Amino acid sequence: MEDQLKLPQAPVFPEDPRMILSDDFLQNPHPLLRALRENHPVARVGDTGVHLLSSWEIIVEALGREEDFSANLTGVLLRGVDGAPTTFDLPVSAGTQVIATADEPAHGRHRNLVRARLLERQVAAMEPTIRAWVRSDLRTLLDAGGGNFVPLAETIPARVIGHLLGLPPEDVDQHRQWAMMGGEMLAGDLDRERMQGLAEETLEMAVYLSEHLPAATSTAAVNDEAPTLMELLAGGVASEVIDPTEAIGIAIVMFGAGGESTSALLGSAIRLLAEDAKLADELRRQPARIPAFVEEVLRLEPPFKFHYRSVRRACELGGFALQAGDRLMLLWAAANRDPAVYADPEELQLDRTHPRHHMSFGRGAHFCVGAHLARLEARVVLEELLGATDGLALDDPEQVRHASSIFVRRLSHLPIRLQATG
Repeated sequence: MEDQLKLPQAPVFPEDPRMILSDDFLQNPHPLLRALRENHPVARVGDTGVHLLSSWEIIVEALGREEDFSANLTGVLLRGVDGAPTTFDLPVSAGTQVIATADEPAHGRHRNLVRARLLERQVAAMEPTIRAWVRSDLRTLLDAGGGNFVPLAETIPARVIGHLLGLPPEDVDQHRQWAMMGGEMLAGDLDRERMQGLAEETLEMAVYLSEHLPAATSTAAVNDEAPTLMELLAGGVASEVIDPTEAIGIAIVMFGAGGESTSALLGSAIRLLAEDAKLADELRRQPARIPAFVEEVLRLEPPFKFHYRSVRRACELGGFALQAGDRLMLLWAAANRDPAVYADPEELQLDRTHPRHHMSFGRGAHFCVGAHLARLEARVVLEELLGATDGLALDDPEQVRHASSIFVRRLSHLPIRLQATG
């Protein structure tokens, strides 16, 4: 303990913590992330107790120290009334600490239940259905010669998540809204009124999902097809692996984890192709290279820019003192461009030796259980869009906007022009 007290605090960077929440950073985070990684791979955000981890090495170390750093989401960074970052504490309960924010042994129970519906062979069997949805939803854009790509990028993942959960497909517009709501609590730009609104919408969502859980319980045993996630969760409740609160919490998380993240991936992929006609043409000629492109999009623009960890006890990291109750932000977006790991890390390269060696799906025990599905959705959308067009470009680059979120790298507006084949 004496040695612990002698350790210095991590440096404050940036010097003006408000930069972390500025629009310049939200629209283009990479210069500041590079400065963090190069100069202060462990840095404090003012006096908030939040520490930014930005190098591959330091994030790997933190992930390997579960005895020191919990995955529980105990609080979030947000803009205070004076514009400076502050923290908002969250309650730790069974319904909020699920899947990505759960520690062992709860995490393992949750993951095993969900994974039973997301095995690679089961995901692959969904491809014809997803492709049919993409073709149908693309038709409006193709007929109009373009438009805002964001609605399609949001609708396809919402359809997929609703299908996996076994929810009524006619509710897709509501599912889309809930999917995009998932990361708003972590966006850093909430006032108390919006927090109250989110709480009310989450309650509405929980009630809706609860109404479908009893039906799932009664049909799970007689359904000859792959079980839905709601059926699996209901089975988990019946066998006392999880309780009903955990089941609903897991279902809620699936909307954001499988909806907003994939929407972000799709938007980033289309933006990069719309900015580079030569690359788009190359992928049209060689569609087998699309999966490599998807991995580079994931690396360069991870859908979730970070995840939190909470500090369980006084300890050190990177030679700096941490106190119990402090929080870490594991900056995947910074680690994915670490020159200690990648040659020419700022460049999109389709021939990297290990294309999946990135942190955009997390790492270790909390690696994203839906990674196969996100990759499939992105590949199918790109195959269909490139196969149906001879040209793709931004309609107005000045109108391209990212969501005002420190957490998610999702486009809120992406106007494109399309030249249909034939």
